[in-house]
Amino acid sequence: MSTLLLAVGVVVLSAYVFRHVVVKGKRCTSKAKLHGKTVIVTGSNTGIGKTTAIDLAKRGARVILACRSKQRGEAALEEVKRESGSNQVVFMQLDLGSLKSVRSFAETFLKCESRLDILINNAGIFLQGQTEDGLGMMFGVNHIGHFLLTNLLLDRLKECEPSRVVNVSSVGHNFGKIDFNFLNTHKALGLGTSFTGILQVYFDSKLCNVLFTHELAKRLQGTKVTCYSLHPGAINSELGRNTSGVLQMLLKPMTTFFFKNTVQGAQTTLHCALQEGIEPLSGRYFSNCTVREVYAKAKDDAAAKKLWELSERLCGLS
Repeated sequence: MSTLLLAVGVVVLSAYVFRHVVVKGKRCTSKAKLHGKTVIVTGSNTGIGKTTAIDLAKRGARVILACRSKQRGEAALEEVKRESGSNQVVFMQLDLGSLKSVRSFAETFLKCESRLDILINNAGIFLQGQTEDGLGMMFGVNHIGHFLLTNLLLDRLKECEPSRVVNVSSVGHNFGKIDFNFLNTHKALGLGTSFTGILQVYFDSKLCNVLFTHELAKRLQGTKVTCYSLHPGAINSELGRNTSGVLQMLLKPMTTFFFKNTVQGAQTTLHCALQEGIEPLSGRYFSNCTVREVYAKAKDDAAAKKLWELSERLCGLS
């Protein structure tokens, strides 16, 4: 019996340490105030995007909630205002799966807002299909939409420098690959419909985020606009809302215990957006509020340049 009690004690203690040290992770320590600064957060009607927006609004920033759903975006607007105590929060509709919508958003923003100090490309989906422009859904939303948005707003970011671009990626990029021949033919990263096939395409899109950041940093040399990609951690959020209800139910106990909540999950985004002194690390990848090394494929100069040029062509910038 004593051996059994000891074993149970070890398991309970290990679980406690894992949850409160490994899962919880580091916190952003920046005390930066953002009065007079303007920030865009895409996908900020839910999850870590909304939590990020609340934190930035509390710091005094003017926060633009850039979300696809008008109904969910306006509900989030009221919540962010209430939680932050700030009235400097604005909802603007943005569908990253529509190049027309991205261009319209950028045009409206540039006309109505005089500043842009931080652009946080947070939105992401886990869903196969096609965008209205005929692109693979995850390639179109997770990469191309943010690629176009960033390029359309770069001049404003340069006018307001020092400024930052933060791209929310995932540790899953380590398992990603980019088949440029397939991309050129199908305008998609993959056509798999099984769970593992869809997961692979998601990982591929997250590799696009890291390569985009790598190439963007090169093109921003000589300016005071810096950029960073990051893994927020495994988050108990709505990313998997398009998966089957049975799978979500089966995974619920695991995600509740082993995954970060949205406050914990927003910390590396906030670190990359706010932390003083990381400017020399522009183009790098962060996890748990710490810069990390990446595999060679995630900092491949030739692949990053090729992806940039293909992206320009697909969204009509070249």
